[in-house]
Amino acid sequence: MSQQLPEEWFVRDERVNAAVSWVVTAVIAAIAVLAFFAGLLAILTIASVAAFVAVVPPLVAQRWTRTVSWPLLVIAAIPLAVGTGQPGFFGEVVIGVSVATLALLVVVALQLVTSVRMTPGFAIAFVVVATLATAGFWAVGSAASNVLFGTRFVQTNDELMYVFTAAAIAGVVAGLLFRWYFRRLLARDGASAAEEPEVVA
Repeated sequence: MSQQLPEEWFVRDERVNAAVSWVVTAVIAAIAVLAFFAGLLAILTIASVAAFVAVVPPLVAQRWTRTVSWPLLVIAAIPLAVGTGQPGFFGEVVIGVSVATLALLVVVALQLVTSVRMTPGFAIAFVVVATLATAGFWAVGSAASNVLFGTRFVQTNDELMYVFTAAAIAGVVAGLLFRWYFRRLLARDGASAAEEPEVVA
């Protein structure tokens, strides 16, 4: 087991996966452009981050086929499909899990282009915190869009707490799911979760 979250758990080098991943990336980039002209600041940022994590692996490897696993990219892009709609509580939780997946892909991208290294355990903690932070950013970005462009924003503090509660639940659920998944991969690779090294940078 290496001293970092292995990129091989998330990045694949297959033509079919690459073709689908590039199509999804193109859709995300188009959403980013539309969000820019519509003044949807939160969606613009999420789309830009998703596009960034999608293009980093092929750029670093200098191979168009080395891309993020397309199902993960689709999951991470769910908030963009929802857009400015009004999902119920379960929908908000699903969006939170999507944001957590995007945060995990950000970790992989950071490891590819910087000296930052994270263990699976630290990556999980980062994902939970990032999910909550994104909910806060989404609220601020939506409020700014409401003031500048008249887009919809929550009307009461109760609605805002509703969003934050869903994000908190999603962060914890995603963290538990990722921990279970990582343990399976660690076991497959012949390593024990108890052998995880310290975080290095």
